[in-house]
Amino acid sequence: MTTADEVLATARKAREAAALLAPMTRAAKDAALLAMADALEAATAEVLAANAADVSRDPDNPLVDRLRLDEGRVAAMADGLRQVAKLPDPVGEVVRGSTLPNGLTLRQVRVPMGVVGIIYEARPNVTVDAAGLCLKSGNAVLLRGSSSARDSNAALVAILAESAQKSGLPDGCVQMVPGHDHESAKHLMRARGLVDVLIPRGGAGLIRSVVEESTVPVIETGVGNCHVYIDADADIDMGIEIILNAKTQRPSVCNAAETMLVHETIAAQFLPRALQALQQAGVTIHGDQRTASYADGVLPVTDEDWEAEYLSLDLAVGVVGSLQEAVAHIRRWGSGHTEAIVTRSLEASQQFVAGLDSAAVMINASTRFTDGEQFGFGAEIGISNQKLHARGPMALPELTSTTWVVTGNGQIRA
Repeated sequence: MTTADEVLATARKAREAAALLAPMTRAAKDAALLAMADALEAATAEVLAANAADVSRDPDNPLVDRLRLDEGRVAAMADGLRQVAKLPDPVGEVVRGSTLPNGLTLRQVRVPMGVVGIIYEARPNVTVDAAGLCLKSGNAVLLRGSSSARDSNAALVAILAESAQKSGLPDGCVQMVPGHDHESAKHLMRARGLVDVLIPRGGAGLIRSVVEESTVPVIETGVGNCHVYIDADADIDMGIEIILNAKTQRPSVCNAAETMLVHETIAAQFLPRALQALQQAGVTIHGDQRTASYADGVLPVTDEDWEAEYLSLDLAVGVVGSLQEAVAHIRRWGSGHTEAIVTRSLEASQQFVAGLDSAAVMINASTRFTDGEQFGFGAEIGISNQKLHARGPMALPELTSTTWVVTGNGQIRA
């Protein structure tokens, strides 16, 4: 059997499972999720052994933090499944409804997408998050992780699939796509009619490849070139705390800050302290000439720095003459993910929000809060910065479509 045959057979199995999964009750799905969480924790040693094999193949990779698991991270993945089980089931929710003059009643009702394919890089926790969210929303899921996490993902999918089936969910509702090369991903991207939607989660190259090559509809998750703007009326201590958290709390994720812009009227007060704190935390500063005048060791900033999603302890820093200049900079170089403003001015915060075109805007808060769990959605499937259907953290409602249910008592159209 060729790779194409294997991928298509997997997709057909998922299609059959999706039809059985869609009408299942919330109680049945929640019970399965809780059982999957328990099974995952019980198999922690097995998961960590598989993960160690993945890490050992490329221990010096700068993105190894995304790949590496420990007992705490496995427990967190299991807890994520339990959180999803507690959330309301979106399937069957009435989005809107009305009664027409002719007596017909209309209801727009949430229904599962069907078969959801996820193509993602490095992070094994995506395997568990995606499986939990897709099953809760009534979808079968096809998981295509990167080769760097192949052992971790294989172990996780085997545990989740076995537990789901033992709990009464249909066989094939959670599957890993066969193969580890681009060919297997390409066959998944071409499985239109079997796969209802694809969600790429990773770097710009992966997302671009899926968008350009797929014949299956794609929901784009976003590259995270996130900005923190320190306004003229900012609280300096707050600004330092926010940029340190946004940059250093976990630099390898998409909602970490990559650029800081500082209003020129506060630069002399703010930048010496902020740059010192950042450098002491291990951050390399790529700054413009005015930024470099406030600290030693500042590297010259380039256009490549302004548009970079570093995913590392690097930060582009610039001084701007106005809030409008900051907004213009972000609109030019940003990826539309998350931007933050630090200010005591209500007017400035309103202008900042109105001037931008991003999926999330923070006022006096870290960019790190753009996250499904932090927003109270449970686990997330990704952060979307597109404008169709889903934007921002994608949780359960974003994994559904709708059906119009029209009820009459014999009406016919004249």
